[in-house]
Amino acid sequence: MLQPHRSRYWEHPNIEDWDEFAEQVEQICQVHATAQVQSETRGLHTISTDEKPGIQALERDGKTLPVQAEQVERREFNYVRHGTQVVTANLDLATGQLLTPTMANTRTEADFVHHIARLIQTDPRAGFIIVCDQLNTHKSESLVRFIAQTLEDEQDLGEKGKSGILKSMPTRQAYLSNPEHRIRFIYTPKHCSWLNPIEVWFSILDQHVLRWGDFSSIDDLRTEDPPLHHLL
Repeated sequence: MLQPHRSRYWEHPNIEDWDEFAEQVEQICQVHATAQVQSETRGLHTISTDEKPGIQALERDGKTLPVQAEQVERREFNYVRHGTQVVTANLDLATGQLLTPTMANTRTEADFVHHIARLIQTDPRAGFIIVCDQLNTHKSESLVRFIAQTLEDEQDLGEKGKSGILKSMPTRQAYLSNPEHRIRFIYTPKHCSWLNPIEVWFSILDQHVLRWGDFSSIDDLRTEDPPLHHLL
């Protein structure tokens, strides 16, 4: 039956090299499938990470009317804005556990480095495979310098925009994804967020917390009922 009143977004695949794309997908599926074994046998942490920006602290401008017989819950349409937050979260693919989430006002490269540093501190000498998308802050100069310092890699990193590992985003990505490193990143192909499992958790956050929220302030969003901090 035709349903002309309905519509869905979609994004056509804009992929230049299908063989390379297939290799990237296979790699991500492989690390996901072996995460538990790698954790149990090698102590290797396989982590899915990403940011969820623009989480609004919205306060309903009126009382919510509860469910009654033959009457759905009714929420006030009008609201007051109290600002936004960015949540950056890590999902351990071996255990399903959420690790060292961060709530902040921004999502700069410094914010991401701080977030990854907190993750690494949970097991400082262990190996980490970190699955993330290709946002520029995930391939930044600051992140390369942090990883090099953590790995005690004393080689000359070069200069951003001019030479060496730091020269460009591709050279920085190549360094960060080096399979010989104890801490390395695996990047999802562009426009393939469905390959990053943390997106499932963000969907749950949306449907079960944020959708029903009534927050009087940023602090209320972070700490009060319905509680983000219970999920974080």
